[in-house]
Amino acid sequence: MHAALDASVPAEASGLVVALSGGPDSAALLHAMVSLGKDFRALPLRAIHIDHGLQAAAADFRAACVTLCDRLRIPLRIVAVEVAREAGVSIEAAARDARYAALSKEMQPRECLLTAHHRQDQAETLLLQALRGAGVKGMAAMPACRPLGPGWHVRPLLDVAHSDLKQFGDLKQFGELERSVSIDPSIDPMNHDLRFDRVYLRTAVWPLIEKRWPGAATALTRAARHMAEAQRLLELAAGADVARLRDGDALSIPGLRALPALKRVNAVRLWVSQEGLEVPSTARLIEALRQVFDAEADHQPAIVWGGHALRRYRQRLFVTRADPPRVPDARSWSPAAGSSLELGPALGNLTWIAQRGGIAAERLPVSVIVRRRDGGETLRPAPSARTQTVQHLCQALGVLPWMRDALPLVFAGDELIAVADLWLDARWCAAADAPGLGIAWNNAPLIT
Repeated sequence: MHAALDASVPAEASGLVVALSGGPDSAALLHAMVSLGKDFRALPLRAIHIDHGLQAAAADFRAACVTLCDRLRIPLRIVAVEVAREAGVSIEAAARDARYAALSKEMQPRECLLTAHHRQDQAETLLLQALRGAGVKGMAAMPACRPLGPGWHVRPLLDVAHSDLKQFGDLKQFGELERSVSIDPSIDPMNHDLRFDRVYLRTAVWPLIEKRWPGAATALTRAARHMAEAQRLLELAAGADVARLRDGDALSIPGLRALPALKRVNAVRLWVSQEGLEVPSTARLIEALRQVFDAEADHQPAIVWGGHALRRYRQRLFVTRADPPRVPDARSWSPAAGSSLELGPALGNLTWIAQRGGIAAERLPVSVIVRRRDGGETLRPAPSARTQTVQHLCQALGVLPWMRDALPLVFAGDELIAVADLWLDARWCAAADAPGLGIAWNNAPLIT
């Protein structure tokens, strides 16, 4: 156990948290951690129980956790969650998402959440992923350590047989504890409902596999490790390609074109994941790249999945929100140094600042209007420049087309006097050495 923890718990970990369900596996894990005492890096240990409230036995599971932690003198935190079901999402998946979201919020910086997933769990995960047609990453099944919230999710028992874990739990008299609180984890209806894929595999299929191939769990767990190693090699290769193709916050489309098709998809997949986003399916990525490469030069294709999109502009590939932010309806703003205006989610705020050669304050009305573009607005960006449309100025600067409605336009009456902190209209500005007002766009989104 010590060796497994040492291999999977990051060196900078600040504490350990056992996810305690009330069943025998997580209880055995907690017993094992307690048995280590302070031998494992002297890291503090606590437990968290998530109460989904989905079944009549929920109160018994909660009571079992309280009793166990009292006996072992381990701090316990109980968190109740509401499981919201969306169309097409199973109750099993919804409960899992709610559980990990709650666990993530409860973790302290650099804590490790420990779960009792064992060898058979890993084997089942690999089989389920294979039956769903997963790629190498999916077939790698569950990683021993992955980022979660402000810390990590660690599975130290992936190489431990379920029978060994159960035997350890029995030795720790967890069965006696169960009887003392009148709970039998086997009454959990989700553990016997054959509508759930994992339950069907575990109940109806796995006994046949083990009978025909007695070492199946060990072999499949080993296969998952091989897949994890292959995935790591793919990520290293993709990382080198992404580093070479990066163009600011985008990827070079000519560079992508030069890659073989498989490396191209591999690079984009890693790049999207590096942005912290869920990666679309391989088929979706292939179709997205086809559209990006085949679209006419004056088109800006957008391939949407979930809440995000891949977009092309000037031979660069961007990953963006599916619905880019837009400046809301017109609002008034007082033109005085230090006065700020919040623009809305993901848009930051505008603040008037003192600026030599800025807008002449004495010419401004009591309040100005801030709104998004309607089209056709014009502005003179410098005394020697000609008056130009905002659209032309955006094209010259390379403002991303899907972000142009995120530009806050500032009007004095009906006249455009500024576009964010990009341009001030020279006709409204003081002499170059005279005091005036400029605009700072704080926490602005990426626009070029």
